[in-house]
Amino acid sequence: MEADIFVDAKGLSCPMPIVKAKKAIEGLESGQIMQLESTDKGSLNDFQSWVKRTNNELVKVEEDNDVFRFFVKKG
Repeated sequence: MEADIFVDAKGLSCPMPIVKAKKAIEGLESGQIMQLESTDKGSLNDFQSWVKRTNNELVKVEEDNDVFRFFVKKG
């Protein structure tokens, strides 16, 4: 999946991955994709909650070697 913006939040603890995601997605147009990578295990639940509270869509989640990769479409 090709993203319009990439956010590296590896090594950051909650809530910083969400803070970086909120800031990055503000610069996107509706329908564009943000890719964010995090090593915080809590980010999986945090992202699911965050997209439910916003008009964004969690399109895909991948995990590879303790790195969580989120693809979020701006609503």
